[in-house]
Amino acid sequence: MILNIATVLALVVLVYAIRHQLEQTLRNLNRVNIWWLILMVPLQYGNYFAQTRLYQLLFRTVDQNISYKSLFRVALELNFVNHVFPSGGVTGISYFSLRLRSFGMRAGKTTLVQIMKLVLIFLSFEALLILGIFVLAAAGRVSNLTIAIASSISTLMISGTLAFTYVIGSKQRINSFFSNLTRLLNRAILVVRPGHPETINIKRSRRVFDELHENYLLFKTRLAELRAPLWYALLANTTEILTIYVVYLAFGHWVNIGAVILAYAIANFAGMVSVLPGGIGVYEALMTAVLVSAGVPAALSLPVTVMYRVVNTLIQLPPGYILYHRTLRSKAVDA
Repeated sequence: MILNIATVLALVVLVYAIRHQLEQTLRNLNRVNIWWLILMVPLQYGNYFAQTRLYQLLFRTVDQNISYKSLFRVALELNFVNHVFPSGGVTGISYFSLRLRSFGMRAGKTTLVQIMKLVLIFLSFEALLILGIFVLAAAGRVSNLTIAIASSISTLMISGTLAFTYVIGSKQRINSFFSNLTRLLNRAILVVRPGHPETINIKRSRRVFDELHENYLLFKTRLAELRAPLWYALLANTTEILTIYVVYLAFGHWVNIGAVILAYAIANFAGMVSVLPGGIGVYEALMTAVLVSAGVPAALSLPVTVMYRVVNTLIQLPPGYILYHRTLRSKAVDA
């Protein structure tokens, strides 16, 4: 309830801040091509298709077969959880593990699959980011700031992946790192939950970390099998960027797709650490700022970004909400 109230208040603040631009957009809505907006629906289906196949192939790599239909439903629920709970995807990883217990999956295996999915998404986006910079350069739109931002994002992606691989590659390192992290989290939780010094059980967590390490070693022996998942990760990123681009087409503008790629990357990184659900406010502001720096006028980029976020939310969240609460009710009945 608190998060829902925060979301509504954030929406009110955002609408008030951009009221003049929205007023202008609303006056011109009759000029928006509705058929381009409708194209967002199949593009988003393509996005979930790619994510579902990505999960399916990663689970097969660790000798687990789960049906496409089941994983498609879980992907919708997971998207809802990640939008509603502002935790940079951490809540989604926890929910993913809990959700797949009904399939007989252990926490260490599901956690590694979810992390590997994120790693492949990041790595595949590297190719799109390079393409975006190249397209901007070809149009003469690359500034030193743009190059610095793109380089920083690439460095964060690569260094984060290497650091994770280094930690998880050794049982001693993974236990040391995550045990210390668990203690740190327990101290932080103690501030809001006095009298609960160990909300996260360290011994139980160590068992999960050991299982995480063992499944990583299994992944390591089957690296060749990750080529197909990598292509699906690339497809997931591509469909999301195209979803944004068709909104520009709906407004009657062909903009540089390199600017859209760069803005999407920065806005998503900021949204991961935002304290508001879905990164609302921060996402829109940063995406607009980057697009403006790449030569897309604010009078166009802001309404398009808001339209994309609103329509995309209407497409994604209702089915996720329904499936999530249906799952909760079925679990309550089983209990």
